[in-house]
This record gives sequence, structure tokens and C-alpha cells, in this order.
Amino acid sequence: MRPGGMNYGGTNRGGTNLAGTVFAGLLVAFAAALTIALAAAPEAAAQGNLTRRAERLAELKIDAATGFSIKSYRLETGKYYRLRVISDGRDEYSFRFPQLSRNAWFDQIVIEDKEVKPYGGIYSLEFDDEGAIDVYFIPIRPGTYEFFVENYRESGMLGVFEIE
Repeated sequence: MRPGGMNYGGTNRGGTNLAGTVFAGLLVAFAAALTIALAAAPEAAAQGNLTRRAERLAELKIDAATGFSIKSYRLETGKYYRLRVISDGRDEYSFRFPQLSRNAWFDQIVIEDKEVKPYGGIYSLEFDDEGAIDVYFIPIRPGTYEFFVENYRESGMLGVFEIE
């Protein structure tokens, strides 16, 4: 036995491991604190598969004559959404939403039943012709984020996502 009553195995004279006892006590305290925190704020804990069913937002139509069909979307963090963007095909459009792209998780982009898994931000959706693109996403940070068509803001192609 080492001086002070400790042997090389880390046990005291009574045969218990002090480091193990201290660690077990800390682990129990942490588990209790986590249980209390989760019980106090159940809305903060995700339940199940967040991407099971997307809430379908009203379609956003891009029209050369009238601009956007919708100027504002009110959304919630942690909810799964599908946004369908439809182009009239009268011009080439670069639909952009850079702030939302940095403050949401994007599951997929669907074009003519073909899926793209972005795993990162999206710079823009490019329309060369008439068509539709579905964007599936979950906002993760509250804020007000612009969407627009590059070079057409003055023509009414400017709107906002309001994330609560």
C-alpha cells in the first residue's frame, strides 16, 4: 500500500475506488439535471422524424408582369416545410434566399421528380424556362430573411421569410 492509505489500484483502505465513486456521483447529478431540464422545457426536445411530412406552403409564382404571387411567409423554427417555386418562363430567373440558406437545414430540392440532396447552403435556384422546383427545409434560427430574383428587385420580385 502507498503512503496515505492508497494502494496502486486506486482504492482506499476500505476497498472502494474513490475516482469511480466521484465519477458515479457526478454522472447521477448530471442525469438528474438533464431530466429536470427536459421536463421543464418539453418543446425544446425534438420528437420523432422531423422530415416525415412537410407542411406545404402556398406556391410562390414568379411572373414577369406582376412579380411574386406572395411577398411574405411566416414560418416556425423546427418545422418541416415544402416551398414550390414556379416560373412563368418569360425570362431567365435566379431565385435567391441567401439569409435563409444560412439559417435553415435543407433536406432536398426536387425538380421534375428528381431529388438533389444539398448538404449545405443553396446559392440560388435557376430557371431558364417555365417550370417548378420544390424546396424542402427546416428553419433553425429565428429572423427575417429576404428572398428575391436577382436583377428584378425593383420589379416587385422581393419578399421575406419571417421565422419565429
